[in-house]
Amino acid sequence: MEPRIWLIAGPTASGKSALALRLARATGAEIVNADSMQLYRDLAILSAAPSAEERARTPHHLFGTVDAADGWSVGRWREAAVQVLGEIARRDGQAILIGGTGLYFQALTVGLAEIPPVPTAVRAQATAEFDALGEPAFRQRLAGADPTAETRIESGDRQRLIRAWSVWAASGVSLSDHQSRTEPTLEPQAWRAVALEPPREALYARCDARLEAMVGAGVLDEVRALMARDLDPALPAMKAVGVREFAAHLRGETALPQALAAAQQQTRNYAKRQTTWMRGRMADWPRLTEIDAEAQWRQFVALNPGLTAS
Repeated sequence: MEPRIWLIAGPTASGKSALALRLARATGAEIVNADSMQLYRDLAILSAAPSAEERARTPHHLFGTVDAADGWSVGRWREAAVQVLGEIARRDGQAILIGGTGLYFQALTVGLAEIPPVPTAVRAQATAEFDALGEPAFRQRLAGADPTAETRIESGDRQRLIRAWSVWAASGVSLSDHQSRTEPTLEPQAWRAVALEPPREALYARCDARLEAMVGAGVLDEVRALMARDLDPALPAMKAVGVREFAAHLRGETALPQALAAAQQQTRNYAKRQTTWMRGRMADWPRLTEIDAEAQWRQFVALNPGLTAS
């Protein structure tokens, strides 16, 4: 029996879009965005959003529907995704959720924790204490309040360490305890998932080639238009990988080859973080380890015998 909802997660440039289009062709499913940057219409090139030709081949939802000035949270995306999935279900259709934002998938399959707001003063105090103590001592203190978070948060992740301590300081309940009190949005029997984890060197080479192609496709004009809006740099769209690097070139601070190289490096780093996140939070999801589209599809069919390899 085929699921009603297919989930395809993977790092940037791993082949998710091609796999989703192939699956849509085989099942008649509609594609739903689960990538935090492909939400924004201002980042069509930089986020590698589906092309007009790809959208014409099968219905796409939640791609390029949000203005860069409107920063969406995980919760807001979940509400929109649930609405779209409901509409597809009422048409007796199948859906393919595709993207590289692990928290989006977790919000659907595990649930979204209701974290109480942290007062600005509490976060400011936590930030000052981190800077005064240094990471090792701050980690040791966090381990006493939230050992799960301290173990999970990678070395050097200042922002998440401060957040974990701030939540405990503000609420008296650890961030990990808050996150454990969740209910999945999707029924377990309604979905089937796969995570793409191709060889690292092949993935990095594809990341580099994609960034170079973006320059030829007009990414500098896209970033220039975004800069002209003078938006809050804290907005999610303004923190997209590549915006800062190409903006520095447009301001005359770096030459284009250096900006491109920096954007490529940041993209490789981002792909590594996505892969690490999936290994930790999606450890039980079946893996596709090929990067070639045909080989990926054969692996996918082997995991889902109801499909055909043609």
